[in-house]
Amino acid sequence: MARRLWLVFAMTAVASLAWGALVPAQGAATPEWRQTFAVGKASLSDTGRGTFFILEPGHRATYRNGSDTLIVTVLDETKVVDGVRTRVVEERETEGGELAEVSRNYFAIDRTTGDVYYFGEEVDEYKDGRVTGHGGAWLAGVGGNRFGLIVPGAPRVGDRYYQEIAPKIAMDRAEVVSVTETVTVPAGTFRNCLHTRESSAIESGSESKWFAPGIGLIKDAEFELAAIDRGRS
Repeated sequence: MARRLWLVFAMTAVASLAWGALVPAQGAATPEWRQTFAVGKASLSDTGRGTFFILEPGHRATYRNGSDTLIVTVLDETKVVDGVRTRVVEERETEGGELAEVSRNYFAIDRTTGDVYYFGEEVDEYKDGRVTGHGGAWLAGVGGNRFGLIVPGAPRVGDRYYQEIAPKIAMDRAEVVSVTETVTVPAGTFRNCLHTRESSAIESGSESKWFAPGIGLIKDAEFELAAIDRGRS
């Protein structure tokens, strides 16, 4: 996911997108990375609010890292991806005052659990004002790609889950580190924050993100929340 910036057990397979979860073997030292999610299609919505993720049109957050900016806006647009109507969230990133990337990300929220699922993104990379590439773009349901869990509604320390399941393109995953941290950023001080550590199955390295209850993402590696516009929420 380009700078990125909730489990209902259904009774019939007809109503589901995917079933089950990977359960770690008894006595395993650490849990497996979950990559299938028990969520019924009827439970998913393109609009809603989870504990740590707001999917309501007009909601906008601005992040800064020195002179670099990241603006994340929940648009009044939807797109059907893999048979699910998703909400479009635009991420617009600048580097040194110049537009570097614009992505359109597709999310849906489980109305029952508050879990937010990620169905892919379309990416435009810029240089000198011109589009130069589309790196990292993927859509669930295309070429074997599947949706992932971007943020759980009720995270538990130690939970590990895939956020993107697009082999050879994007295999980002997250582990819940804490749900009780206090974090200060330019927009304020927030308590009981969710701290996740993100990595990739196909790339090296990791980075941390923090989410505040009722606010959403407040710190993404070096990017920190500077301002928030709740729009119609």
